[in-house]
Amino acid sequence: MAFGKSSSRRRILAGVLAPTALGVAAAVAIAWPQPDVPTVADPALAGMASTADCHDMVSIGIGGRGDTPRDQTKMLVDANGNKLPAAQQGAYNSHWVNPVINAPLKDHEKDNGYAAIYVEYPADLASYDDAVNTGAANTIKVMQAIQASCPDTQFAIVGFSEGADVARRAAMQIGSQEKGEDGSWAILDPDSVSGVVILSDAGRDAGGGFFPGAENGTPDGFDRPYDPEAGAAPGGGVLPGTGGGFGHLNGKVASFCSEGDFACSTPENIALIELLVNVGRQVNGDAFEREGLTPATGADLAQVVGRVALLALADIDANENWMRSDETFLDVLIKVSDPAYDPAAVTVTPVAADGTEPIPADRLANLAYLPEKLLKEVVGFVTSNQNTLAVILSDPYDQTFGYNEETRDHYGHHFDYWDDDVDGKGTTTVEYAAAWLNHLAEQAKQGKPVSKDAEAKAVRMMAAAEAAESAETSATTETSETTPTSETPAGTDAQAPIEAGIAPAPSELAPGAPAPVVDPALTAPAATQAPIVPAAPGPVAGTEGAVTPGTPGTPAAESTTGTPTGEPTTGEQPGITSPTTTTTTTPQAQPVS
Repeated sequence: MAFGKSSSRRRILAGVLAPTALGVAAAVAIAWPQPDVPTVADPALAGMASTADCHDMVSIGIGGRGDTPRDQTKMLVDANGNKLPAAQQGAYNSHWVNPVINAPLKDHEKDNGYAAIYVEYPADLASYDDAVNTGAANTIKVMQAIQASCPDTQFAIVGFSEGADVARRAAMQIGSQEKGEDGSWAILDPDSVSGVVILSDAGRDAGGGFFPGAENGTPDGFDRPYDPEAGAAPGGGVLPGTGGGFGHLNGKVASFCSEGDFACSTPENIALIELLVNVGRQVNGDAFEREGLTPATGADLAQVVGRVALLALADIDANENWMRSDETFLDVLIKVSDPAYDPAAVTVTPVAADGTEPIPADRLANLAYLPEKLLKEVVGFVTSNQNTLAVILSDPYDQTFGYNEETRDHYGHHFDYWDDDVDGKGTTTVEYAAAWLNHLAEQAKQGKPVSKDAEAKAVRMMAAAEAAESAETSATTETSETTPTSETPAGTDAQAPIEAGIAPAPSELAPGAPAPVVDPALTAPAATQAPIVPAAPGPVAGTEGAVTPGTPGTPAAESTTGTPTGEPTTGEQPGITSPTTTTTTTPQAQPVS
C-alpha cells in the first residue's frame, strides 16, 4: 500500500514538473528515450558510400531522439574522402524513418538511381536547441557535399519528432534564401529540393494545414488527396517561436500532425507550460531523466531559472513605459526564457553604482499606474492559463507517448502516423508520404514531371484490374462461399491491390529492421498480407535469447524493470529474423484514383 501511495504521489508530481524535470521532449513528446548505440549493418550493403556515386534522387532521413548514426566507421564520405555527418542506407537503419525514405529503393536501386541516407546529429536533450540546430547544419552540409559532386541530384528531406524540428529548420533556411547577383545561392539551390516530409513538427503554426503554400490541398504536382476525416489538428507546435515560412519551398512541404500529439498540437492559453518548456530547453534533460533531481541537476536548473529572472528584471528596467503597458510579468518571463532571446538587443537604463541616484520623475510617475498594473497581472495570468490545469491533468506525456506494457503497444498519439487512416481505405500517413517520395523519385529518374495523361492512367488501371482478378482467383480457391470469414471481416474489400509506392508500416519484429517495400507487380492478394504496425519499444532479443524490457533513457543491455516509455531500439538487432507475411483481419490500403 505504501508503495502504491508513493507511486501515486510521484506521478502527480511528475505531471506538474515534467516539462522542466524531464526536459522539453519528455514532457511534451518532442522526443523520447532511445539506446545510445544503435546496431549497424554490414557497410557492404550500403546504397551510397561516397558522394562521388551520383543518384537521380537522394532522401535525407532524420530520426528522433537517439535515432541517429553513431558508428563513425560507417559514415558517408565526400568526393575527397572527407567524413560527413551521415550514414548510408544499409550501414544504419531507422525503425521510424525507414518506411518513408526506403520506399523508392525497390524500383530504383538496380540502376543506381536512388539512395537513402541518415543524418548524424546529437539527437539528445543535453541542450535541445543546440541539438536541433546542429542537426539542421549537418543536414545542409551533407546536401551541399552531394550537390558539389552531383549537381543534378534531387533531394527529399524526411524528419520525425526531434528530427522533424531539424528537417523544418533546414527547409526554412534553404527556402528563405535570396539568389545572389551572380545567380548563385548561399546555401543550396531550392529547386534541387523536391519535397520535405515533417512528422510531428514542434514549430507548427497554430491551425496550420498539411501542405504549406500548396495550391490544391496536396503537394504541388501530386494529385493524390490527403483528407483525414478529423481534418487538421487543432492548436500549434509546442515551440511556436521556432516556426516560420518555407519561402521557395512552399508547395513542396508536407507537415503532418495528429490531434493529441502534444509536440505539434498544443492548445492555446497554457502560459505556465510555455515557460516551463522554455526552461526545459536550456537544462540537461538527459541528466534529469537519468538521475532525477540531484545536487548537480538542481544546480543546472537553478542557474537557468536565475538567469531568466535577471533577464526579466533587466528587460522591464529597459522599458520606461512598462508600468503603463499591458505586458504582464509572466509575458516577460516567457519572452526572456526563449533560448533565442538576445539580451544585447535590450537597452538597459544605467543606474548609479552607489545606488544614490534618485528615481527619475517620469519613472516615479509610473507608480501611479501600480494598482492598474496589478489588476492587469491577475487578469492576464488567469486568461493566459485557462487551459494549463486541464493539460496537466490530461497527462500530456502519457497521451503523447503512451505505452501498454501488457500488449507491448504504443498508444500515444506521437505514433499515430504509422497506423492512422487518412482516406477511409486504410492508407496511413506514413504510407501516403512514402507514395509521394516514390512519385518524386520517378520524376527525378525521368528528369521531368511524371506524365498524367490518359495512357498512363490506363496502364495503372489495367495493373489494378489484373491484381484484383488475381486476388479473386486466389480467394476462390481458399473458400467455397463468399460469406466473410474470420480472416476477412464483413464489408472489407480484401482483394484490392496495394498501390505502388506505398511502403508497409514498421513491423512488430526488431525495431530498426528495414521495412519491406511493396512492388505492385509482385504484390500478393491483399487478403493474405498483414499490414505491419509499429514495433513496441519494450523487449529486444539479446544474443543469448534473453528478453530485457526497455527502460526510458537506458540502453537495452542495461534496462531494469519498469514501464517502458521509449521508442524501440534503432538498427537491426541480433537474433531477429526477417519479417514474414501473415494472415490478418485488418483491411488493406485501397488504390486511389
